[in-house]
Amino acid sequence: MIGAIESALQTAAKKRFGQAENIQVEIDPKTGEISVVSKKVIVETVSNPKAEISLKEAREYDEGAEIGDEIGSLIEMDELGRIAAQTAKQVIFQKVREAEWEAVQKEYSTRQGDLVNGIILGMERRNFLVDLGKTEAILPIQEQIPRETYRRGDRVKALLLEVRRTPKDVQVILSRSHPQFVAKLFELEVPEVGEKIVEIKSIVREPGDRTKIAVSSRDKAVDPVGACVGIKGSRVQAVVRELRGEKIDIITWTQDPRVFIAEALNPATIEKVGIDEEKKSALVVVADSQLSLAIGKNGQNVRLAARLTGWKIDIISATEYEKEKAERDREIKAALAEETEAQRQQEEARAAAQQAE
Repeated sequence: MIGAIESALQTAAKKRFGQAENIQVEIDPKTGEISVVSKKVIVETVSNPKAEISLKEAREYDEGAEIGDEIGSLIEMDELGRIAAQTAKQVIFQKVREAEWEAVQKEYSTRQGDLVNGIILGMERRNFLVDLGKTEAILPIQEQIPRETYRRGDRVKALLLEVRRTPKDVQVILSRSHPQFVAKLFELEVPEVGEKIVEIKSIVREPGDRTKIAVSSRDKAVDPVGACVGIKGSRVQAVVRELRGEKIDIITWTQDPRVFIAEALNPATIEKVGIDEEKKSALVVVADSQLSLAIGKNGQNVRLAARLTGWKIDIISATEYEKEKAERDREIKAALAEETEAQRQQEEARAAAQQAE
């Protein structure tokens, strides 16, 4: 802080006496006494009065002064003037703010990706302002769960998404809509997840509606889905409450794409999964009664399943599949019949040619 004040006073002094002046400011940390000194080089003939002083004048201050020496003269503080003092005040204020920003950035940058608790201070341009204790954070509209509302004084839990430095300040950005927010809630509620026994392999989300999570266990004795659900659903329900009723599908992650895709389309029951590994696409067959459930409202279930697995997924009913299969069978039979007829005609032509010979 002393360095900031010295820098501010030096800026103010140079503004008052000119940039060419070689001015130094020092503060005694014990007494707080401020010394403002204008330093000049002793020369035989002065060509720059702001930076040089004659030997004769220098010896009025120091009888032992010699050409080439540097000598300083004390400037009275009241000589700085009102404008210079105001400049010093502004610089000091800016330095203090910058020190505060540095402290905020240093502390909260290490907590990016963690859960934080805060208190709602109010709303500004549809963004909630949140008191985290040592600083204010922002919960932007795009990081809020749709249809979620808060009042001043409400407590809120969120993911510390980002610490952003701007020319004016440091912004701590929170999120409740990010998929990682849900992952962190499971770390909090499920000891096996927090201890890395159960791993969240993939997580996708449409905030306020549905989340799908694929989990695996590093311990064969631990059922990853059961661990996340908890006894009578206690663990997953704790997360659902925090998300204000958002639906959560928890499935077992597997390397077998057919099984993984079928699991990802939960809660629908799947009859058959055909895959094209080169195109990374899948055709899923479901009972007619399961078609709407597999696709989901506005296509949400299949859309989330595709994002969760990384595969393009097309879904058809068993009836449609059988129709298409029957049509393909007819086309194959027709093609075979044409080929057989062509072969017969070729054989007849060869036989006729041989008889003619």
